[in-house]
Amino acid sequence: MDRRQLLQRMAALTALPALSYSSQLLAAPTVQNKLLLVFLRGGYDACHLLVPTGSSFYYESRPNIAIARPGTGADSALALNADWGLHPVLRDSIYPLYLQNEIAFVPFAGTDDLSRSHFETQDSIELGQPLNGRRDFHSGFMNRLAAVLNSSGGPVPAMAFTDQLPLAMQGQAEVVNTAVRNISRQNLDARQSQLIEKMYGQTGLAQQVNEGFTVRQEVAREMQEEMDAANRNAITTKSFTLEAQRIAKMMRDKYTLGFVDIGGWDTHVDQGAAKGMLAGKLDELGRGLTAFRDGMGSQWQQTTVVVISEFGRTFRENGKRGTDHGHGSVYWVMGGNVRGGQILGEQISLTPGQLFQNRDYPVLNEYRAILGGLFGRLYGLNSQQLNTVFQGVRAKEIGLL
Repeated sequence: MDRRQLLQRMAALTALPALSYSSQLLAAPTVQNKLLLVFLRGGYDACHLLVPTGSSFYYESRPNIAIARPGTGADSALALNADWGLHPVLRDSIYPLYLQNEIAFVPFAGTDDLSRSHFETQDSIELGQPLNGRRDFHSGFMNRLAAVLNSSGGPVPAMAFTDQLPLAMQGQAEVVNTAVRNISRQNLDARQSQLIEKMYGQTGLAQQVNEGFTVRQEVAREMQEEMDAANRNAITTKSFTLEAQRIAKMMRDKYTLGFVDIGGWDTHVDQGAAKGMLAGKLDELGRGLTAFRDGMGSQWQQTTVVVISEFGRTFRENGKRGTDHGHGSVYWVMGGNVRGGQILGEQISLTPGQLFQNRDYPVLNEYRAILGGLFGRLYGLNSQQLNTVFQGVRAKEIGLL
């Protein structure tokens, strides 16, 4: 083709009407946009983050751990709209981003996997493959996205900020990984336990004290084993807060696609309300995400962060003032290019008859459809390219970008 023919073809193309991302005729993907996927391992309690303040049923279901309605005190939820509020611990981190239209939330989001198993559901989400077909454990959806971008406009450098390459990043495209870890785990202090046993031994209560410590240790060990397994060596929220700017620097300087997982979200016991264990983790996560935003500098305008978890938790609190494995969750989507300040996706009113299996959020916004719509807008992918990332799934555009 000579120069004149090329100019004629280009002129003809510019005369065509604008095409949607689902068209087969789009140009190569816009690969300068950066994407970080943050996976909260353990199944975080989405109701603690995005509080359904418009639902009386929520307050009936959580007499001990509910977050108060906006305007009822210093520890009350931060109003987002008439139906939803934000956990008050995020007042100085995530809430300003919402007011600046840089973050949106998608409730009732997740996978149709009904196993309620940490491992099964994490695998299902990271693979992004049809649930009723044979699984290929060497083909994660983030890797397939990288491969599509590489073949269309690459190379697109991808990095997993993890000890081991996660399933989501495994596949044909080259992906590197590096650990970002600064763990300060608090264990049971054996010396203090011995001092207490010795003190009570002088009162004739040594046997009861010993039995109490034994039970406590057994319960703590069982709970810690489950949490450790669910975390799959993910970093803690505290570690993420400390390392977020280092991740941002690497994403800013070199990498287009990133993945990081954060553990510690399995809150069966004493998760707290406006204060407590889960509030502390949300606080650290919020500050970490804000640090990442600041670390991206001017590139924040071309950056999207998606925060997901394998499932939500039960709508009702359990007998231990915690929550158990659930189903639907809430996804976060933030970035300088996000149409934030909104609660997006299909939603329902939260009344007793609306819970899935009378216990959980239903999944109304299937994650592959939502992410497919996001990827399509973010990178200009056509329907064939999106089908490579999420086979057999129709992308759903909900107005995130």
